[in-house]
Parts: sequence; structure tokens; C-alpha cells
Amino acid sequence: MGKRQPRPWVVSDELWALVEPLLPEPGPKLVSGRPRVPNRQALCGILFVLHIQWEYLPQELGFGSGMTCRRRLAAWNEAGVWDELHLVLLKKLRSAKQLDWSRAVIDSSHVRAAPAGPKSGPSPVDRARPGSKHHILTDGQGIPLAVSLTGGNRNDVTQLLPLLDKVPAVAGVVGRPRRRPDMLFADRSYDHDKYRRLLWQRGIRPVIAERGRQHGTGLGAFRWVVERTISWLHGFRRLRIRWERRDDIHEAILGLATCLITHRHVQRLCWDL
Repeated sequence: MGKRQPRPWVVSDELWALVEPLLPEPGPKLVSGRPRVPNRQALCGILFVLHIQWEYLPQELGFGSGMTCRRRLAAWNEAGVWDELHLVLLKKLRSAKQLDWSRAVIDSSHVRAAPAGPKSGPSPVDRARPGSKHHILTDGQGIPLAVSLTGGNRNDVTQLLPLLDKVPAVAGVVGRPRRRPDMLFADRSYDHDKYRRLLWQRGIRPVIAERGRQHGTGLGAFRWVVERTISWLHGFRRLRIRWERRDDIHEAILGLATCLITHRHVQRLCWDL
């Protein structure tokens, strides 16, 4: 077995000797209170946030070891816990008439894959570096309806129908459960006559920007909600870069983050339920 790597948030004497002279002098304290945290300790905290890994989860927090949490996450994901939780949250939103089925919006975001693994591929920007894509479909307000993970070299349009198929049948009101929006908004990467026909066959009106047309179609007035949701997803540091070699672990984190974002909408829109 190889030698265990030192904890990456520990600031060595050598590193501190380089950093300390560069730090600005602190301003005067405006109010009395706790003493100021020393700069070296503050730097350790910053590095902790940047480099946290499963095996470095502090035991004193009482959450168990990082490997225990990782195994539990994988087991719950395999059992479909996050899919079920997402459906429960969507039902609450539909019961409160807070799901906007009049339109849906689709988009994707590329993230770097630090270790190459399943569902990773050459980056479209730098093919020497592997990456993955987060594909997301939201309702008209930006509430996530479905998410998926693919390699970074996968064309966006190929995930249009799979994402629609992943939308669960959402009950919550009298009548049949619903899983299809009236319209679908998308950017130029989804511009393909074949998929327009397939959407019409499903009773969904496609509103997709066309290649070769100048910008200013006005679709941004509707598409910004999915871009906001993607930024919410990447607000979870573990999703900004794919650190997991196993795709199921990264998908589990993606599914959990989707549930947390949906739960925020439930708290905001369904407070009287």
C-alpha cells in the first residue's frame, strides 16, 4: 500500500513562509467580541473547503467516516430513494398548483471530470481533458423535472427524449397524473427537424432556436430559468467538478442536489400545506 497523502488543508511551514508576507494588514476591529482568527488558521479553513474528500470527513462531527457516508449514499441511490423523494416533492407542488406545465425548458452544462470514468468523455473545449455533462429539464419556473449525466462529448439533442421520458407521472390533483409539458423551449444545440417531429407526435410544441439565425430570438425571456437552476446545482461544490470516478456516485449526488433544490421550491410555494 502506498503512503497516505497528507491532509490537503494543513498549511506547511514552507507554504506559510511564502504566503504570510503577501497578506494585507488587517483593519481595526469596529466592535468588540471574539478575537480575530489567525490568518494561518483561516487559510487552513479555506483549503479544507476547497479540498474536502470523503476520507477526510472530520470524525468529531459525529457523522461517521467518509467511506460510511459514501456507501450509504450509493445504497440509497441504488434503492431509488432520491427518485422517490423527488416525486413526493413534485406531487406537493402540483397539489398546490405550483407546477407550470404550460412550458418546459431544457439545457445542459459541461463540468470537468478530474478522474476519467464511466459517462465521461473529451471536453468540447479541450479534448485532452475528460468531462461530463449535466442535462436538466425544468418546468416554466425552473423547478427541476428530470436530470441526467452523460459524457462531455455527447450531443445535447440526443438527451432530449431520454430526459422527457425520465419525467415521473406527477399526481396530486383530481385526474390523471401528468408528465408532459405543453411546450418545450431549447437553444440551438437542440435544432433538428427529426426531434421537432417527435415532440409534435408526443403532443409537445417545440420552440427551439434555429441555427444560422442571428441572436435575439427572444427565447431568453423563458430559458433563463433553466440556467438559474443549473447555477443552483453547481452551488453544490461537489457538482462543479466531477471528482467521482464512479458514475453512480456522481449521479447520486446529482439526484440528491435536485431533491434539495425542489425542496426549496416546496418551502417557498407550499408553505400552507
